[in-house]
Amino acid sequence: MPLDPREFALKAVGLLKDNKAQDICLLEIGKLSVIADYFLICSGSNKIQTRALCDYLQENLPDEHYKLLRKEGYEEANWILLDFGSLVVHIFLPEIRSFYNLERLWGKTGGVDQECLTTSNQS
Repeated sequence: MPLDPREFALKAVGLLKDNKAQDICLLEIGKLSVIADYFLICSGSNKIQTRALCDYLQENLPDEHYKLLRKEGYEEANWILLDFGSLVVHIFLPEIRSFYNLERLWGKTGGVDQECLTTSNQS
């Protein structure tokens, strides 16, 4: 049985936690935008880790119903975007994440999934 978009997003959260992603935040944006149902935002401590987080998600997320539609930023590894349709994953270096501050842009709308705000990992 395929995962619904929320279950798929939570599976991705778990995989990022397993791989020691930092400051994981899941934003539910489906009622506010047609872009996706969820934005998943996290940080890696360096470019090697941001690529490793990206690779791990690609290898371990079930893709039967959620195929990777687009991947951007992998070479630079400052901000990697993975678009799975209903879920868009943003993997940042901390300074780039702070500059763009997607949580501020989307969080004010009330679209924050409260369950996942407590998933931050401190290394």
